[in-house]
Amino acid sequence: MLLVRPARTAHEHTAPPERQSAIARFFQHVFRTLRWLAFSLLISITLECVGMLLWWPDTGVEHSHDMLRTELAYLDQDLKRSVLSDDPAVFAQTFAARARYLLFELTGFQRLTGWLTRVPSHDATGLRPRLYRLYQDIAPFVQAAMIIVQLFAVRLAILCLATPVFLLFSLVGLVDGLVRRDLRRWGGGRESSYLYHYAKKSVWRFVLIAWISYLALPISLHPAFILLPFASLFAISISITASTFKKYL
Repeated sequence: MLLVRPARTAHEHTAPPERQSAIARFFQHVFRTLRWLAFSLLISITLECVGMLLWWPDTGVEHSHDMLRTELAYLDQDLKRSVLSDDPAVFAQTFAARARYLLFELTGFQRLTGWLTRVPSHDATGLRPRLYRLYQDIAPFVQAAMIIVQLFAVRLAILCLATPVFLLFSLVGLVDGLVRRDLRRWGGGRESSYLYHYAKKSVWRFVLIAWISYLALPISLHPAFILLPFASLFAISISITASTFKKYL
């Protein structure tokens, strides 16, 4: 037996989904950015700890120290001035010092590690000697993680200082794309909605990949070798997006 569904009345039509407000979208983007930053920091600490076991066991904690000194040297030698700061090296050092203060000193984590590092008395019993022996095994990894957090803050400061580079590349790509769009419009070129939507989605993916790759990199590498290629891909995506936009609005 066939059942015939009654026709929907005008009041029974599904209501369109409610659009999020601008404030809700803003906080959604902020939380998403913080989530990716936390993910990058977790990857960086994990790679450093694995490297201390497998790749540079003889260097140990000094590997993270060397990376931090190298990153600061890159700023001091090759980036003397920036649009956002007159002294990028001091800006990055201050940013790293504040991150260390907020995460380790203000929370009491540094005092806790100092308490665990002190040798207990010979007649001490209970939990204190056990915690001391347990901490001795993981102390190098904890120290390396604390240094990696400072390195992460320095690299994050470098990325903030490099923001004008992405803006400049995006401006060049936008102008190039709009010129090619006008040439396609007046020359009778064909539209490609697939290419437009694909390029549009790729724009911010290149920025995200650049940030995650640089922040989680387990070795010291000059920022230009990562940021400039991804800035170029970012500009190419914007150029393709602008050039394949609809010919007629």
